[in-house]
Amino acid sequence: MVSDSQTFKRAFKDMREGLHQRELWLSLGWQDIKQRYRRSVLGPFWITIATGLQALAMGLLYSTLLNQPISEYLPYVTIGLIVWNVISAAILDGSDVFIANEGLIKQLPSALSVHVYRLVWRQFLFFLHNAAIYLLLLAVFSIWRDLDASVLLVIPAVLLLFLNAMWISIAFGIFATRYRDIAPILGSMTLMLFVLTPVMWSTKALENSVGGMSDRARLVEIVPTFHYLEIVRAPLLGEPSALRHWVIVGVITLIGWIVAILALKQYRARVPYWV
Repeated sequence: MVSDSQTFKRAFKDMREGLHQRELWLSLGWQDIKQRYRRSVLGPFWITIATGLQALAMGLLYSTLLNQPISEYLPYVTIGLIVWNVISAAILDGSDVFIANEGLIKQLPSALSVHVYRLVWRQFLFFLHNAAIYLLLLAVFSIWRDLDASVLLVIPAVLLLFLNAMWISIAFGIFATRYRDIAPILGSMTLMLFVLTPVMWSTKALENSVGGMSDRARLVEIVPTFHYLEIVRAPLLGEPSALRHWVIVGVITLIGWIVAILALKQYRARVPYWV
């Protein structure tokens, strides 16, 4: 006999209840940022400054190494880094989302998904702060001249990005709470993905530099995070967004949510005991 706590009905109910408790996770997510930069003069804008300096350093270095114009390469690297920060946080913070909220889970009568919503909301606020860097580059390098109606594709792209952040936090959070070795494994995997994903380098620059080796450059297609970068970065740079990137991201999103709902159905009630 299947326990009532291990049904799809209870899993979806948890997601709905967590969404209805939005005043709680909206407040907690904002407090997380305020607490991190408490007594700081610039406050949350240190997020923007830190990301901007990192993007500037990477852009200057790799534009020189790959012999690329800084006016093209710096926006490319900056957008890639902004998107990567969301992906990285979804994996690393997502795997720790329930462990980090042990006290609240045991003492506060709320849906388990509240902690996931809180994490994703906090990362969305980080994303908005970092988006200010893109607006600056838009003016400095006149990127706006290359933009057309396709720039609106960034809206569904960002939506997909954060939908994936949610299922990653649910699935990885549950499994990492049960098996504590998963978190350090994910840390190593994220570092490897950062190297393999064209955040600091571009496939076009690689093809131009090695000449006639485009087949090797296309190997990056097997790295799933590459496709997430492309659906966001291409519209913001005024470049065409290939359909295959959207299809691959859509398939991963569907499979990921199936895994997340199954994990929530089967193990939701056990998380308070595991933490």
